[in-house]
Amino acid sequence: MRLKHVNLTARNADRLAAFYQNTFGFAERRPPKRLSGEAVSRGNGLLNSDIYAIWLNMDDDSGPFLEIMEYTDTVNRPKPAVNETGYGHLAFEVSNLSECVENVLRFGGSLQGEITNFGTSEIPLLIVYVRDPEGNILELEQPSCE
Repeated sequence: MRLKHVNLTARNADRLAAFYQNTFGFAERRPPKRLSGEAVSRGNGLLNSDIYAIWLNMDDDSGPFLEIMEYTDTVNRPKPAVNETGYGHLAFEVSNLSECVENVLRFGGSLQGEITNFGTSEIPLLIVYVRDPEGNILELEQPSCE
């Protein structure tokens, strides 16, 4: 068994995909697709499903991909809380945390927490929680260069 993909349901799939491409270097896995019809509705249990789907890969396409879906008919929820039950956050290991945070902010995201050292002064592990433009929580980690 292996993890196939992670899905985010978006209010604006193109805008959210651009954020992940610009901030983290994701690349299009395949051209965006429109998914609809009886089989789609039967599979997800949502009557009359009409979905715009974007698939993104990290720079190496050997692992799971990020699927961003925009439904024609969406149900909005409040901004997720860090301690809310269910899916919590996506975590990314980055080589330069400060630069990545700057990119998150530049491309429409926001800070959730502050950069914190979870390691030691000798072997730092810097982390911070941020949000993408739609409020989804992301954890960014910069391990020690050692």
